[in-house]
Amino acid sequence: MMIEKVVIANRGEIALRILRACREMGIKTVAIHSEADRDLKHVRLADESVCIGPAPSDQSYLNIPAIISAAEVTDAMAIHPGYGFLSENADFAERVEDSGFIFIGPTADSIRTMGDKVAAIETMQKAGVPCVPGSDGVIDEEDMATNLRIAKEIGYPIIIKASGGGGGRGMRVVHTESALNSSISLTKAEAAAAFGNDKVYMEKYLEHPRHVEIQVLSDGQGNAIHLGERDCSMQRRNQKVVEEAPAPGITAEQREKIGAVCVNACNEMNYRGAGTFEFLYENGEFYFIEMNTRVQVEHPVTEMITGVDIVKEQLYIAAGEPLRLKQEDIKINGHAIECRINAEHHKTFIPSPGLITRYHPPGGPGVRVESHIYAGYTVPPHYDSMIGKLICHGDTRDVAIARMQGALSEMVIDGINTSTKLQMSIMQDANFQAGGADIHYLEKKLGM
Repeated sequence: MMIEKVVIANRGEIALRILRACREMGIKTVAIHSEADRDLKHVRLADESVCIGPAPSDQSYLNIPAIISAAEVTDAMAIHPGYGFLSENADFAERVEDSGFIFIGPTADSIRTMGDKVAAIETMQKAGVPCVPGSDGVIDEEDMATNLRIAKEIGYPIIIKASGGGGGRGMRVVHTESALNSSISLTKAEAAAAFGNDKVYMEKYLEHPRHVEIQVLSDGQGNAIHLGERDCSMQRRNQKVVEEAPAPGITAEQREKIGAVCVNACNEMNYRGAGTFEFLYENGEFYFIEMNTRVQVEHPVTEMITGVDIVKEQLYIAAGEPLRLKQEDIKINGHAIECRINAEHHKTFIPSPGLITRYHPPGGPGVRVESHIYAGYTVPPHYDSMIGKLICHGDTRDVAIARMQGALSEMVIDGINTSTKLQMSIMQDANFQAGGADIHYLEKKLGM
């Protein structure tokens, strides 16, 4: 049974990306939006639109009853959460399916397990996925003797992490025994405030790792594949800035080995949909850190090198179809790089909402632009500052970098500040061009 109508429970470029995939498949679309987002491009292009509340996210894009009501009044069959907002909210997935709609993503159980970092690590260990040496479970703030012993066995520096954390929050690096107790207390307090869950655990802190992740597709019917890896090591405050595929220096043998491990884990979990296994990679070894149970911001670089439309595959899987691809169908062709374009100052990183007075997207061979902006569009101050993504593909990494430099120089966005100058400085950086920089490189470059 093919899905006939989808509610797009998101905004911005990912909402437009989902709409385009639905349109290609002949699926009708319903755009939900806040009062501030009436003029978004996908709202204008959708078959139907429903305003679900005021500008603040908690009154609109995080308002579960309003989203389900929008699906009911429009006779939709399914809801696609995109990324961010409610995309990894197990309660939302559960409410969607309990209300008789299809949730275009994994089961609530999978989301819940992977959303708890301790439970995720335990699940991965059982499935044979390599993990960072750590406490193998939640640590008790009161049991200082045990905590000191675990930290000593792991070896300093260690990192305290929130079990329910994400987005780079709820973490604290500890270099000495004397700082351990206070670091645990502070991280627990931060975790409780940010995530409503004060459970924390301990891991070895890798000092020069890269961030390498594996994209998977799994139908929950015993069929799963991987689409190779991405390198997302160019980060600022644990937020990705540049992503590329394949990862520099990763061999075909390494790719197949770690990919097969991830595919096996999908089958062990009976995982359904698109997902990403995120790893720290150091000295030739992969260490699992978390699984993202959704489509990711950087999915286009994988699409560019494999030719697989990940959003379409999400829709086919959600409709109950067996996975249409086999592992032998997946070939890696060339290299792709993505630069996130944010409405912010390229040095101070202060957000820059406002009216876009002029907009000229770049073009040419191997250039793809994913953005919802247009001349005359006002970037609202209420949401994430990302306003688009620039993706360039080439036969080689050098060609992809050269095309990205050209595309960045062509891009015109007037009226607001953007991060394009920062992205150009990265593309011109000799260490980035050499490949293999670690996750701390960009912050050192920026003097942070």
